[in-house]
Amino acid sequence: MAVLNKIRQRSVFLIIIIALALFSFVLADVIRNGGFSSQKDQNTIATINGEEVSREDFARQVEGFQRQMGANVSTSQAVNQVWEQTLRETILKEELEKLGIRAGKAQIREVMRTQMGSNPAFRNEAGMFDENRVREYIASLRSTQPEAYQQWLQMEENMGDIARQNMYFSMVTAGIGATIVEAEQAYRFQNNTVDLRFVQLPYSSISDDEVEVSKDEIRAYIKDHAAQFETEASRNIRYVYFEETASDEDVKETEEALNALLENRVEYNAVTSSNDTLPGFNSTTDYEDFVEANSDLPYDNRFKFKNELPSEFADELFNLNEGETFGPYQHEGYFKLSKLVETKEIPDSTKASHILVAYQGQQFAPDVTRSKEEAEALADSLANVIKGNKDKFAELAVEFSSDRSNNQDGGDLGYFGPGDMVPEFDTYVLENNEGDVGVVETDFGYHVIHIAEQSQREKAVKIATIARELEASERSRNNLFNETTKFEIAAGEGDFAEVAKEGDYDVRTVNNVKALDENIPGVGQQRRIVQWAFEDEANVGDIKRFDIPSGYVVAQLTAKNKKGLMTAENASSKVLPILTKEKKAEILKSKINSENLEEIASNNNTMVQTANAVSLGSPTLPGAGREPEVVGSVFALEAGSVSKPIAGNNGVYVVELESKNEAPAMNSYSGIAQQETAQRRQNASQRLFEALREKAEIEDNRARFY
Repeated sequence: MAVLNKIRQRSVFLIIIIALALFSFVLADVIRNGGFSSQKDQNTIATINGEEVSREDFARQVEGFQRQMGANVSTSQAVNQVWEQTLRETILKEELEKLGIRAGKAQIREVMRTQMGSNPAFRNEAGMFDENRVREYIASLRSTQPEAYQQWLQMEENMGDIARQNMYFSMVTAGIGATIVEAEQAYRFQNNTVDLRFVQLPYSSISDDEVEVSKDEIRAYIKDHAAQFETEASRNIRYVYFEETASDEDVKETEEALNALLENRVEYNAVTSSNDTLPGFNSTTDYEDFVEANSDLPYDNRFKFKNELPSEFADELFNLNEGETFGPYQHEGYFKLSKLVETKEIPDSTKASHILVAYQGQQFAPDVTRSKEEAEALADSLANVIKGNKDKFAELAVEFSSDRSNNQDGGDLGYFGPGDMVPEFDTYVLENNEGDVGVVETDFGYHVIHIAEQSQREKAVKIATIARELEASERSRNNLFNETTKFEIAAGEGDFAEVAKEGDYDVRTVNNVKALDENIPGVGQQRRIVQWAFEDEANVGDIKRFDIPSGYVVAQLTAKNKKGLMTAENASSKVLPILTKEKKAEILKSKINSENLEEIASNNNTMVQTANAVSLGSPTLPGAGREPEVVGSVFALEAGSVSKPIAGNNGVYVVELESKNEAPAMNSYSGIAQQETAQRRQNASQRLFEALREKAEIEDNRARFY
């Protein structure tokens, strides 16, 4: 009671203490998540011109896109695709609202016609798109499938947006065109030519060692050409890859396991309480069952020609005697043991036709009502008719064949090789001769087959192969983990590169990794490494180990590059060749002290060259390459005059203009004007969107969530 009384006396004090504790807990969480706006940030994938993109909505679209595309697309690819679509829709929607563009029924109907016109369900008897059938379909959805009807309404809304966009782009492109004057200029740009003589002093004549470019010069160039060197935030990393591979011991154990399968073995049978003798690979006759029970690769029950066998072992495998084995041998990540099952002379190419007689119950032929017995009888009857008159095959195929892919072509299957058809079909054409007609049953029904042509028969072999994948054992995986851990600890305590050098490990460097990248050269899609490099807590010099499907990666963050202009180091690969070329141009210009081409050529150990009919549209100089700046400068000269030294793409030039050749005037340039207009309008929509995108205020937070 005394304790309770003391608590009551200090109740206000305790309330304050508890409140402060709760406040500190909340405040710590706020600070950890970047401030009081963290809840909003956690639910917003991006902001586009002030409009927020919900994380939940975006995630649903990404999941939907992945379901639609299946395994063909990674998460990052799906995110990028949905982002581009969201960005386009949001930016264009805002622009359409500003302009007050609305789509009427006629515009929406046209979009509907374009998108659904190929659907047979919405075509009438004449094969034309029929809006009445669309209305009937919508009415049916509304009364029987409310959920599907809501999806249809959403699709209609999307078609309305497409119609509005089409109107917007049509209005823009309507204002794009080419005048008659511009058409004449385009004509002369392509057809006016010049004849000239020139001397080229190539940049390659100056050694790179004679030119020195400083980092200050690179920085100055970047500053003067800032628009070319704007870059996103990026990271530089380096890493060591520890690949999970089979050790020598693993290889030896796999080889021994394969060899053990050759001979018969005795196993205790608990059911009969006796020992059973199981046949080995040398004595088995059921090759398919034996391979399926003992191999990591399935049994291949087909004949192969020599050129279809592994090239490095083709001679050994092809020349085995029946029943003889070869191996074990390593091939494409597997240890293999092969045995020649059968040798046969077969054609490598066959041309055949078939009539497929399907029967009731087969999924691919739901409309067929005949029984299996009736189908067999019909196939035999057709075969008898064809044997008497093979010219009737095509006619009968059109009437009776259930194979709609070729019945109108008389059942012609074209040319095919061994193994291209289902096994029963394949066996028939390989074991019979050109001109034969027969009936074969497969899972598809009864086939009436006519062998039209066969190539000359050649030796082929059927080989049974037991394959065991060469993979790391648990022992090897444990050893690799220990090796990786030791390196990770040592690199964290010392110099990453030095530790790698001491361990004879290959250090791989990856620069300018962007926040949304997922591919790390050398190890493929490793989104987690990129995410780590962009974490706020990650500092330059930090090291982290990553588990990947094929082993481990130990990575070190070596640089954090902010958004803005590229650094001299990162831009040097692009800027250095430019500045080197400029300095070489100055050196070469200093060697030119005459306006006489022969004298310039003689002084520089080169020759005077000639170029005829050179146009601005095709500014190529024979022996020198494409030189638009040089050719453009020549068109400004008077006939007979010599240019000053001109720095081009591949060297410094001095040019003498011999003559200008004016193309004859045309009676009308309207045709060219139409072509120019079409070309300008062709990509106008995409260029327009890119302009709107560049103007938009975009805050992209995708990297926080993916």
